[in-house]
Amino acid sequence: MEMKQATNMEVKKKNRNRVFRYICRHGTVSNPDISYDMKMSLPTVTQITKELIEKGFIEESGELQSTGGRRAKALTAAVDVKQAVGLDITKNHISFVLTNLTGVILKYVRIFLPYTHGEAYYRKVNEELEGFLDESGADRSKILGIGISFPGIVDLDRQVITYSHILGVRMLPFDSVSCFFHYPCIFLNDANAGAYAEGIYSDEKERFFYLSLSNTVGGAIFDNNGLVQGNHFRCGEVGHMTVIPDGRICYCGKKGCLDAYCSAAILSDAAGGKLEKFFELLEKKDQKAAEMWDAYTGFLAVALNNIRMVLDCDIVLGGYVGSYAEPYMSDIWNKVSERNTFTEDRQFVNSCRYKVGAAALGAALEVIENFVRQI
Repeated sequence: MEMKQATNMEVKKKNRNRVFRYICRHGTVSNPDISYDMKMSLPTVTQITKELIEKGFIEESGELQSTGGRRAKALTAAVDVKQAVGLDITKNHISFVLTNLTGVILKYVRIFLPYTHGEAYYRKVNEELEGFLDESGADRSKILGIGISFPGIVDLDRQVITYSHILGVRMLPFDSVSCFFHYPCIFLNDANAGAYAEGIYSDEKERFFYLSLSNTVGGAIFDNNGLVQGNHFRCGEVGHMTVIPDGRICYCGKKGCLDAYCSAAILSDAAGGKLEKFFELLEKKDQKAAEMWDAYTGFLAVALNNIRMVLDCDIVLGGYVGSYAEPYMSDIWNKVSERNTFTEDRQFVNSCRYKVGAAALGAALEVIENFVRQI
């Protein structure tokens, strides 16, 4: 009897989570909308929304337009009742994001702050974070926590950053970082965080591969509202997939890795270290930039076709290069199609929705989702 009661409570909790996410995703809705779209009985939905109103997570906001009968009450999420911070650590920069319960970016800032392993660095990050919150006018009592994105292998079981070549870090315990902040912290790999931002509030993507094309190349699989981590939290590390046997030397010391051919630095280094400058040259049809882009997208197409063959899912181009890729998707798609064995009925490679701050946002959204699961 106790087990059955516990099971019923879990089902009710899961349904509250689902209904709250639905309201967050769709804005202003009614109980009949929720009932119809989620295939739940109207009395069940009405009871759930009543509980959410009592808890202060949603609120009535007038009435919707009548479709012939009595006008339904309009329901919206109490979006600012709680907030979360996302923090993306890279080799030379820090990005901060403040978001509300619906995933809206309230403020985003990226600052130059080269990574150094030690107390002085983390104290400086915390100082910048508090300044960021001051500028945002954030109510500290509403902050649920900080999601921290790291470019490396994030072992959630052992609670350590096991390895980050780009930062020169090995076996860094989470608590040796979180101790410098005044809020609970969670940790994500940067590509996983980017994938999470793309997928968690999307109605369209149930499963996709996120290819992060930044100064290092990474990847992540988003599947059914969550991330696929792998046995050793290395799932999606396609940056070290071999695309050219015995090819260029990768920063990892091996030869022919995708990272050696599709890192964003390959393009930015050709334009004085400024990726935006490279794409300005490309837009102006600069011959050298065009030749580099042709070679870059050629190697990229190899990787994209390989990923499609293995996973048979859509692919989202993210990271620094992904944020500039949208005008060039036709060219990229043509190169992928030439390599693809099957006749695809639609384009399966697309550019990312979030052009800036994706990793920081994804890390913040994981904090939000952890909270929503408890509603």
